[in-house]
Amino acid sequence: MIPIQKIRSHKNDILEKLKKKHFSELHLLEEILLLDDKRKGTQRLLDDILAQSNQLSKQIPLLMKEGKKAEAEELKSESASLKSATQAYADEMRALEKLIVDIHVQIPNIPHDNVGPGRAAEDNVTIRTGGEIPQLIVDALPHWELTKKYDIIDFDLGVKLTGAGFPVYKGKGAKLERALIQYFLDKASDAGYLEIIPPLMVNEESAFATGQLPDKEGQMYQNHDGFYMIPTAEVPVTNIYRDTVIAENDLPIKLTAYSQCFRREAGSYGKDVRGLNRLHQFDKVEIVELVKPETSYASLEIMTSYVENLLKELELPYRVLLLCGGDMSFASALTYDLEVYSAAQEKWLEVSSVSNFEDFQANRLKARYKNAEGKIELCHTLNGSALALPRIVAALLENNQTKKGIKIPKVLVPYTKFEYID
Repeated sequence: MIPIQKIRSHKNDILEKLKKKHFSELHLLEEILLLDDKRKGTQRLLDDILAQSNQLSKQIPLLMKEGKKAEAEELKSESASLKSATQAYADEMRALEKLIVDIHVQIPNIPHDNVGPGRAAEDNVTIRTGGEIPQLIVDALPHWELTKKYDIIDFDLGVKLTGAGFPVYKGKGAKLERALIQYFLDKASDAGYLEIIPPLMVNEESAFATGQLPDKEGQMYQNHDGFYMIPTAEVPVTNIYRDTVIAENDLPIKLTAYSQCFRREAGSYGKDVRGLNRLHQFDKVEIVELVKPETSYASLEIMTSYVENLLKELELPYRVLLLCGGDMSFASALTYDLEVYSAAQEKWLEVSSVSNFEDFQANRLKARYKNAEGKIELCHTLNGSALALPRIVAALLENNQTKKGIKIPKVLVPYTKFEYID
């Protein structure tokens, strides 16, 4: 959530910038300021009444001690009236605070100045590209046919066991998946990220704090205990610092986690969701950082370069995109998407989003730090996929198919213990 004081101080600038996200409910900013003014006025009245009540509670025993029972009884009656008024103002405060939150969570984050005003993916800007698009062998196959040919991923068995979007990895397919996970975690550790093994379910408070609730409820699996299956490790990992004040010397905080991820909405039917292109359950290694505000954009560039280097080592052709306002997430201030080229499908596949949320997410989390002057400030939070595995596997299988079999990139051979899937 955008801090209310920031809305108050920079309202006109924020209104202009939110137009880049094509946010049409701009009147909500004025509404939230009016409600906040009303909340402050109610708080002042409540404070005044509480002060009066405290004074009376001190006077009554003194009057009783002096034998002024009638005056004491009069003050008791006045005190009872004040308590009734206190309750009424307290109830009004709670109602106002709830209404403010209900409106506040509808306002997206402010896009960075570098974000363009486009509406859709075709308006994103390619920042740079890397690697070479391979020339495939004659009769090259898409990955969903390769997985069947080499018996390494069974989509039909996944449908039998659970449903569409829940593949079963087998033999060298399972080993390749496990090798990628370990490789990504080892690289993250080398880069200074502390590994976390988080829960795969979170409570409502955690889902709200990172922005999954209330607007992404339909995309999440929920059990009868009210817990949500995580759509990404970002949710539990970032929530480690919910309601926390961090010492300045402890920043930046760099965390990584492997987790299985669960998303109900797997998109539309057709070729775009065939095979590994879009799943309900998938593996991902995530990187998360909490930093001081003045360093967050330098951190974003470093994180993006880090993910880019993983793709270079995997020998995959890739491109880095700066997302336009209409294609970026509700919570992001600036996002880079990294895509790999899947040669048999002849299409680019998104494999990572690296985002700076500035203080938007930290405000929901109440993730703060104490600066050198002893002032409590909101952290900036960032996260990125490093990497999501399904489309990486799809591109690796398609781009590396040979007459001999599927060639494993050199960097993965020490992890797989084999050079070919054959």
